[in-house]
Amino acid sequence: MKENKLMELSMDFSVDIINLVKHLKSSHESVISKLEIALKEASETGYWLELLYRTKYIDEPSFKSFSSKCSSLRVMLISSCKTAKQNLDK
Repeated sequence: MKENKLMELSMDFSVDIINLVKHLKSSHESVISKLEIALKEASETGYWLELLYRTKYIDEPSFKSFSSKCSSLRVMLISSCKTAKQNLDK
């Protein structure tokens, strides 16, 4: 039950972040510092997920699932940071 709650909260958080990025892109806000902070937090989350897996707090399927989602978010955040920086140069 606890693991399902964690997965549900993680999914909800991911959906919220993706919707936030969509909103920021559509409103052409230049919030590079906020995106870079989110990217650092996502990278730290990846570190903690690996630590939890290596210390057997989460199993391999959970680790792979969470890690994949976290990596996808990092890729999206990197892209958003690049786009925001390009928009500032225009």
